[in-house]
Amino acid sequence: MRSESDVTYVDKVCAYITRGRDELLVFDGPGHDDLQVPKGTIETDEVPRAALEREVEEESGLSTLRSIRHVTSDVWTRRHRPPKRYNRHFFHATVDDDRDGWTHLVTGDGEERGSTFEYSWIDLRSSREFALALDDYLHLVERSASPV
Repeated sequence: MRSESDVTYVDKVCAYITRGRDELLVFDGPGHDDLQVPKGTIETDEVPRAALEREVEEESGLSTLRSIRHVTSDVWTRRHRPPKRYNRHFFHATVDDDRDGWTHLVTGDGEERGSTFEYSWIDLRSSREFALALDDYLHLVERSASPV
C-alpha cells in the first residue's frame, strides 16, 4: 500500500474565460479527448493569479484579462498508479474579443509548446463534456455571470 508521501502533487490554474454573459472560451488540440479551457502548471515561486495570466497568454494569445476572480480550488486525482493529484485553482475572467475562433501556436516552456490549439466560444450552459473534469465548476461561473 502506498503512503501519502508517495503521491505526486502538481499545482495548476484553470481559466474560465467568458465573453458577454453567456460565451465560454474553449479549445481543442492534438491529443485532447474533449473540450478544454486554458490551464497550466504553476511555476516555483509563482502565485496562482500570475500563473493564470501567463498560461492564458501562452496557450491562447490573450494578454488582456478583465475582472479576474478566484472561483474555487480542489484536489483532483489524475491517476491512481503511480498516484498523481492536481491542486487546481479555478479562476473566472472576462475579455473583449471580437474573434469567433482562432488558431494559436502554444508558447512558453511547457510540454505543449509548439502545439496548435483551435479556440472557439460555446454557450456557458452547454452540456458538452470537458476533458479532465474541467467543467466541474462552470455552474459557479454561470451564477456570477447572471444578471442581478
